[in-house]
Amino acid sequence: MLYYLLNYLDSKYDLPGFGVIEYVSVRAASAIILALIISIWFGNWFIDYMRRHSISEVQRDSKTDPFNVNKKGVPTMGGIVIITSIMIPCLLLGKIKNVYMLLMLFTTLILGIIGFSDDYIKTFKKNKNGLNGWYKIMGQVFLGLVVGLTLRFSPQVSMNETVDVRIENNTEVVVKSPDVKSTQTTIPFLKNHNLNYANFFDFLGEPYKYWAGWALFVLMVVFVVAAVSNGSNLNDGMDGMAAGNSAIIGLGIGVLAYLSSNAVMSGYLDIMYIKGTEEVVVFMSAFVGALIGFLWFNSFPAQMFMGDTGSLTIGGVIAVSAVIIHKELLLPIMCGVFLIESLSVIIQKAYFKIGKRKGVHQRVWKRTPIHDHFRTSVEQMLKSDPSTTVLIKGNGNVHHEMKITVRFWIVTLILVTLSILTLKIR
Repeated sequence: MLYYLLNYLDSKYDLPGFGVIEYVSVRAASAIILALIISIWFGNWFIDYMRRHSISEVQRDSKTDPFNVNKKGVPTMGGIVIITSIMIPCLLLGKIKNVYMLLMLFTTLILGIIGFSDDYIKTFKKNKNGLNGWYKIMGQVFLGLVVGLTLRFSPQVSMNETVDVRIENNTEVVVKSPDVKSTQTTIPFLKNHNLNYANFFDFLGEPYKYWAGWALFVLMVVFVVAAVSNGSNLNDGMDGMAAGNSAIIGLGIGVLAYLSSNAVMSGYLDIMYIKGTEEVVVFMSAFVGALIGFLWFNSFPAQMFMGDTGSLTIGGVIAVSAVIIHKELLLPIMCGVFLIESLSVIIQKAYFKIGKRKGVHQRVWKRTPIHDHFRTSVEQMLKSDPSTTVLIKGNGNVHHEMKITVRFWIVTLILVTLSILTLKIR
């Protein structure tokens, strides 16, 4: 809204300095700062409000931590702070008429509602299971369908699959392929690192392979949204863990979005040029600022937890933003920590069920998600189930959650950097 006001005043009255609002760098930087300020200011008020009304974490206490860190009574549902801190800068500084900005705001709102419903049931209804898992899945599927179908049918959505930057008569000339709606996406480590989903259906011929490609793309969107949002949810188990990892990933996606929105850089890197994705840059800037501000309160020892309101939302935001810029196949690398967390739970459950059929209690790791493995001693695990055997016990060292959190941040930073480097590694 502020963008449109300043743009109007600049065009109408030619006021000095107002024209800078057109620069994505200015809007992105402003979004980070504004989101950070809102997050810290609102976070203080939110914590006081939640404490006054005794709305707090009811499940975590010192019994689950070898260092006897008691987290019972810490205000939860802090995802409300994150969502608010994202929405306000985007509404003020973003181009609201831009389809990509609308999709990102819609994603934030829908998953925020789903996560809030889950936290509400846990906190106020005292039901530790929260919202039925099928409702979460249905919400994620709905979001994925909306995003995928919008990218197919919106008249604002198009891309240039190839961009060539040439020097003609000592002048840099950008030559673009025709504007098209495409199911092409970036795939890492291949020489021609572009993959078109429609090519899987060459045997169908035109135009059937085109529609089959879009069907596969939409299914991929649904899968990515569900996988990343649930992975983020599992990663939210230690102070600052999910917020820090997601901020780093958000920064990486912001860089990729900027490259995709710039014709010259797209041509240089041989990736698709997607006009209008500079709004994803603005959104992800607000996203990073909101999460950094949230870390002010969520770093150890946490004064506030994000709850599913936050964890489901930030995962969905990461997924949809990557899909918009057609970089969803980079997510297994960028979100490697989320992937490992999810796999650890899946493997643990499968291994436990195999043992149960044999009449024995067995685990791969001491606890899952895998970050809990590193802060749990064998003795502590055996207190709850003395007959359990553990496949991977480690060296016996038990680490403080802050050390584990920072190390996971470092791993995510490496993975995000590698993801960006894949644009040149082929």
